Amino acid sequence: LKNRLDKCNQDILDYVEEFRDFSQMVLSRLAGLNNYETEVKSEVENLLTRVERAQRDIDYFGSVTDSNTCVEVGEDLVKQQLLEAEEEKRKLKLVLNASCDHMLAGVKSLKVVKKTGDKHGSWTKDPGKKHTKIYLLNSSVNNVIFEFTNIMTFMESNHTLKARRITLPFPWEGTGHVIYQGFLFYHRHGSLNEIIKFNIQKRNIADQMVLPGAGRIPAYQLSPSTKIDLAIDEQGLWAIHSEPETGGNIVVTKINHVTMSVEHTWDTSCSSKDAEAAFMACNTLYVVYNFPSGGTSRIQCVYDVLGAVNTYEIPALHFPKRQGSHSTVHYDPKEKQLLAWGDGSQIIYKLHTTQKV
Repeated sequence: LKNRLDKCNQDILDYVEEFRDFSQMVLSRLAGLNNYETEVKSEVENLLTRVERAQRDIDYFGSVTDSNTCVEVGEDLVKQQLLEAEEEKRKLKLVLNASCDHMLAGVKSLKVVKKTGDKHGSWTKDPGKKHTKIYLLNSSVNNVIFEFTNIMTFMESNHTLKARRITLPFPWEGTGHVIYQGFLFYHRHGSLNEIIKFNIQKRNIADQMVLPGAGRIPAYQLSPSTKIDLAIDEQGLWAIHSEPETGGNIVVTKINHVTMSVEHTWDTSCSSKDAEAAFMACNTLYVVYNFPSGGTSRIQCVYDVLGAVNTYEIPALHFPKRQGSHSTVHYDPKEKQLLAWGDGSQIIYKLHTTQKV
């Protein structure tokens, strides 16, 4: 037993010695690892610094490249838009017959043809070559048209005796109606922006359309009953109105009178404030202004839809020899004159025109 105990003690001493040697070796290696860790840490920090510097360089060159790309894309986009605008303008010139090259230079004279009807109303004729009939549409809301054989019949004292009465299925609203190629075009009363195409001969509705954006505010501040003012010139049917989105500026829309569809729309720079009427002549909008209490009417805003007129160089054009106001001023492209309704009077204004430059 004693021998066995001595052997166990010796084994224990041997294990302790081995553990001591192993511990010293571990400590020695740990010390080496600490030194290595310091070296590794230093290398890692150095590497991180280089990576950060490289990332900054990459970000810089990337931003320069992106900037150049944006500039190139922006320039390409502008070029494309300019090309599209030119193409659109070319198409419009074809549609609107760019040979229409005259512009208004002055209002030469007036003739009061008759004085009949309410303060507000409209009188007009079909500008077709063979049409001589005169149409009277009294009041800003009505559904009865008076048709006269010619202007001499219209000028006779009692207009109701020799006139043909035409009753519409729906009344009109405002005074902005026109007659073109045998049809009456008018804004239907009670609707926001519905335009009726009425066949005068057959006395029925031929077609109708909705004019987007129109009808919410008056076309002219001084003629609040007219929300949509229809107009005829050498190019056909137009609509003149104002929209809240344009700040009350006047909007011009070309309408295909056959299909009753919108061909193109222009937001003009002409304000509806203090405006009483407007008309189209040879692709150009002329806006008539006045004072709220009435006075001398004047044209002081002109907008050519094809940009063929430098409108900023055109002086104000005054209507001659008359104080009052207009509820309607419509252009007659056949006679190159204006048919106006002023305080119950039916008036013809002769025009002076010149070539567009």
